[in-house]
Amino acid sequence: MGNLKVFSGRSNRPLAEKISKELGQPLGHCDIKSFSDGEIWVKFSDNIRGCDVYCVQSTNPPAENLLELLIMIDAARRASARKVNAVIPYFGYARQDRKDQPRVSITAKLVANLITQAGADRIITMDLHAPQIQGFFDIPVDHLYSSAVLVKHFKKLKVGNLAVASPDVGGIKMARAYAKRLEADLIVIDKRRPRQNEAEVMNIIGEVKGKNILIVDDLVDTAGTLCNAVEALKKAGAKDVYAACTHPVLSGDALERINRSGLKKIIVTDSIPVPRESRKIGTETVARIFAEAIKRSFKYMSISSLFDVDKG
Repeated sequence: MGNLKVFSGRSNRPLAEKISKELGQPLGHCDIKSFSDGEIWVKFSDNIRGCDVYCVQSTNPPAENLLELLIMIDAARRASARKVNAVIPYFGYARQDRKDQPRVSITAKLVANLITQAGADRIITMDLHAPQIQGFFDIPVDHLYSSAVLVKHFKKLKVGNLAVASPDVGGIKMARAYAKRLEADLIVIDKRRPRQNEAEVMNIIGEVKGKNILIVDDLVDTAGTLCNAVEALKKAGAKDVYAACTHPVLSGDALERINRSGLKKIIVTDSIPVPRESRKIGTETVARIFAEAIKRSFKYMSISSLFDVDKG
């Protein structure tokens, strides 16, 4: 497509390759190496002068993934790219989006500043932990939603007597969107978090007994919240419990915790590569959504239809 070029960092090359395939063009050549001390070196092997460059890189841990994206953006800018677009399937450091206690950083704003100052002209990302993070950027942000592919997956399963559950109050909007499209009831799980990465389920709002439940969330990290929710739903009389989570961060012993839980199946996207296979984890690709967003932004077409899937 003319002067459109897609390049991949090292955090999620398989997704970048799928995006390029959907666009019908090969992935651009970009050499990325690390020196023995860990310092990152980037060189665009292709001539990108006057081109619209799209750098695909999730910023999940380790922090080198974020730094690699910044260096790619800087290299593209210095190579005289016409526009540099950061395609960030998973936007890391988004959970610290406000100053909720004294003497803490708002890392979501810090990362937004870093990406902007590095020279990005546009951000394309998916399922931000808090949608208002878009306002932290002084450049355009296209915020895509994975619900298009995840809802389609569960429609195909044809799970009867289904209710959709939000694992916390903050996820009600997302859960409501899923419930509307799946023609299911809505359930909210009220919990308190005594400290970071720990969650305690308090009570369930809604009718659970005898129902199949789908828990929806933007990410699964340690899986503590998810597995506590599954246990609470099971105790309340739920039958099969499924989950749909966009970003499979899966840190620590999350996989083991999921495998030990009463969860029947969790479906995630390939915004982050799943570290290893599990019989309880299924993956749906979001390559087509990102490819469509890239194509439309390159052609200055509206991409609002890609946002409509989350309205509920």
